[in-house]
Amino acid sequence: MTHHDKNELALENIHPPCQSACPLHQGCRDYLLAIATGDFDEALSVIKETNPLPFVCGTICAHHCEDECRRNDVDKPPSIRALKRFAVEYGKAKVKPPVGEPKLSGKVAVVGAGPAGLTAAYDLARMGADVTVFDREDRAGGAVRHYIPLYRLPDKVVDQDVEEIAEQGVNFKFGVELGKDITIEKLEKEGYQAILLAMGLPVSRGLNISGTEGDGVLNALPFLKAVKREGFKFEGSPTVVVIGGGNVAMDVARSAIRAGAGKVKLSCLECDDEMPAFAWEIEEAREEGVEINTSWGPNAILRDNGKITGLEVIECSCVFDDEGRFNPTMNEENKEVLTGDIVIFAIGQGGDPEPVRGEIDVDERGRVVYNGRSMTTSRKGVFGCGEMMMGPGSAVQAMGNGRVAAQAIARHLEGVPFDSAELTEVPVLDKLDEKVAGEIDKCERLAIPMMSPEERARHFKQAELGYDVETAIREARRCLTCAAGACQDEELCVHCLTCVRICPYDVPIVNEDGKVTIRHEQCQACGLCLSACPVYAIKFRAPYVENAINSIEPEVEKVLAKRNGEPVMLAVTCAYGAFAMPEFVNKEHKNVAVVRYPCVGKLNSIHLLKAFESGVDGVVVVGCSESEKFNCQYKDIANWTEKRVGHACDLLEALGMERERVTYTELAGEEIGNFDQIIAEAAEKLK
Repeated sequence: MTHHDKNELALENIHPPCQSACPLHQGCRDYLLAIATGDFDEALSVIKETNPLPFVCGTICAHHCEDECRRNDVDKPPSIRALKRFAVEYGKAKVKPPVGEPKLSGKVAVVGAGPAGLTAAYDLARMGADVTVFDREDRAGGAVRHYIPLYRLPDKVVDQDVEEIAEQGVNFKFGVELGKDITIEKLEKEGYQAILLAMGLPVSRGLNISGTEGDGVLNALPFLKAVKREGFKFEGSPTVVVIGGGNVAMDVARSAIRAGAGKVKLSCLECDDEMPAFAWEIEEAREEGVEINTSWGPNAILRDNGKITGLEVIECSCVFDDEGRFNPTMNEENKEVLTGDIVIFAIGQGGDPEPVRGEIDVDERGRVVYNGRSMTTSRKGVFGCGEMMMGPGSAVQAMGNGRVAAQAIARHLEGVPFDSAELTEVPVLDKLDEKVAGEIDKCERLAIPMMSPEERARHFKQAELGYDVETAIREARRCLTCAAGACQDEELCVHCLTCVRICPYDVPIVNEDGKVTIRHEQCQACGLCLSACPVYAIKFRAPYVENAINSIEPEVEKVLAKRNGEPVMLAVTCAYGAFAMPEFVNKEHKNVAVVRYPCVGKLNSIHLLKAFESGVDGVVVVGCSESEKFNCQYKDIANWTEKRVGHACDLLEALGMERERVTYTELAGEEIGNFDQIIAEAAEKLK
């Protein structure tokens, strides 16, 4: 294999870090690009290619993608999760039909309608299997439906996803409980060839400390469910003490405020830096008035004549031992009392083995005996997935595990062995070179609009308001479009150093042998090298430049078909910023074919000559200039675009045509309303 072949192979099998970090391997870069260029339908279509719960994930996803985003090396990552929510709210794309004929036949039962079970059911149904999901509740959604508070996840969000899953052919049977209404044996007798257990972690854990017996002690999940499903409210504005430092504890504390608690105090073993809850959850809880006491563990619930008066806590000097295991060290000499009337344990959840006990193996700790590589239990044809098998995690991690389980079941139905260790791991891009990162302009992350803490603490309406169109376009533009840029064809490259001289980010380097290597993993996709290469040895990995080029001829033909005696113009514009706003994208322009490039710096003089070959009378190239709202993140674009337009004019003149037929101008975002006037002036000159 030649070095060129290896380079191409590496490029074809590499993901941006955001996509690799996502348990569903969603095309984050591609849907952010679609939003940044104003194509919200395409953004949603990209999301739905891999995500069966886009509405849920757009609202509460833990966004592991942002943790690995290479923009972290520059400033802060784009708000990928919030942009997903924007896409599902503004896009109109439906799930595309599966490619090809269904390849599976067989009857599958999925027990549990949470994120893992729903994902597995969705995938299997689209493969052709006959899938029925059983759940003991009256609606699908599992933990996200019944425990995540309404201020974070409204019911209508879950409903939208479940409806689309049902449209893929998934059947639902609600109010059916495993171990009570059905058994594994009964499902097998009914002809189910594979059974997937995806029941999550429905049991709230408590602690056996003094004072737990009696009124006033609650557990997290029953409390959250009572608040969300039954409208539970406290009487008399009690002081509520919450034990725990994870995301569920934050949900409990914030729900308690909304349910009428006069004061909420939270106690956790961990110090501020060790708290397992997401940073934004902790911050929002504090904003809403939750008093957070870190490095304190529960020692006893104090009572006076049976009534709770507070929680005695003991200082935790260290949560983990030298080997990193959970093994708290308590300072017995330092104790305090958090006064309160009600205590809620939010220290973790566990699985419930009782529904399957006697039908499959359960270990001494009450866990289902499970092979994570084959996704199987001790009983042939019975599989497992989600938090019940993998332990606590985020919803999207459970979904990713459900997807693996669907593959295992598909292999089972086909009679083929399955080993998840053999699943292809896509290579991840290297980190940004420090020098390259230093050349990228910093651009402030745009905050997700929220209700004020005072307002949101008064009710259970969704607290996060979401991006408007302009803000979403601007925030999506912060994406660095990793792994979308320049690819070097080493067989064509003559190592002339043109790309080395032109690149503003020092991506191409000269090796010891004098040859050039374009470090594709460092490319910022500005595209300046694309047209500057004299032998066309540089291509773009992503197709969006080629798509723009290929759209010139059909767009021109549409306008020519309606010709009314006026000059026919081609307008090549930027696709970002104000040029991505719906009022520009959706506007019809008489006698003008508009083709938007993802930055006019990617324009080639030859592209403009193709337009004349198609029959236009003139071309106007419209770039973007500095704007209060929309700023180009690329460097030297105007300079090089002007040179390429000048080159196109030279070529026209050499062909015997007037060079004035091609003009270049710039518009700031606030000046986008002048677009028609610029085109009209150019057309008038042609007359």
